[in-house]
Amino acid sequence: MTKKDNKRRIEYEFNKEEEKRKRRDRAPRAPREAVVEQEINENVIEGRNPVLEAFDSKITVEKILVSKGDSTGSVIKIISIAKEKGIPVIEVDRRKLDAIANSPHHQGVVAYITPYRYVELADILKIASDRNEKPFIMILDEIEDPHNLGSIIRTAELSGVHGVIIPKRRSVGVNSTVFKTSAGAVNHMAIAKVTNIPRIIDEMKEEGVFVYGADMKGDSFSYNTNFDGGVALVIGNEGKGLSRLVREKCDGIVSIPMVGKVNSLNASVAAGILMYEVMKSRITKVK
Repeated sequence: MTKKDNKRRIEYEFNKEEEKRKRRDRAPRAPREAVVEQEINENVIEGRNPVLEAFDSKITVEKILVSKGDSTGSVIKIISIAKEKGIPVIEVDRRKLDAIANSPHHQGVVAYITPYRYVELADILKIASDRNEKPFIMILDEIEDPHNLGSIIRTAELSGVHGVIIPKRRSVGVNSTVFKTSAGAVNHMAIAKVTNIPRIIDEMKEEGVFVYGADMKGDSFSYNTNFDGGVALVIGNEGKGLSRLVREKCDGIVSIPMVGKVNSLNASVAAGILMYEVMKSRITKVK
């Protein structure tokens, strides 16, 4: 091949690649907003301990899928309990479990359940009344991370909260990750899913509940706040914080003192600190 032929060859390859690049640039691209995230299935529980805990709860387990050939440890116990309760157990390929589960950490066990039964605000208020206690409620304003929701529910159950309220839109619901992260607390906590958080706050106020929003720029620090009487704590979105309308509806805004260089707390950590402030004031009052 002569130098002239070689040069032509190089030019041909270059022009060919250039034409491919131009076609790619001209091709329509889906906007970033059009990307749809994988939908979380709230009708399944995954993992060995969450499934075992479901047996002892009010949840109705419809059927259980286990990985073929996996009959060791707690899987044997799950199969045994399921047979006692008349719950179908089906052996499937592990790849099927991967496709059904909401995460890769299913440990070879997935349970189909009747959808979680959410309650109403009136049910939460009745729980407080039946215990002869002033209402203590958590309101979660667009919490999106199921790990945060699970952690908040777990702490709420331990600190005497009567119920948790979440919005129907732009918020995570009770799914398998929430069950797992809450360490079974979901089974013992009343959770309401509502259309309009500001409207629910108005209804709480009519019942004598004082509503505190959590924000770094609060009117007072949490340790100086009087949490006597009926209390609702509002925790905002992980990134945006409290929405404007919800913030305006709050009776007061409280902040948690911080002295470090990081100027914010994880939503579940902030919720935990505030819940224990309320619990502490109630325990001190009883003594």
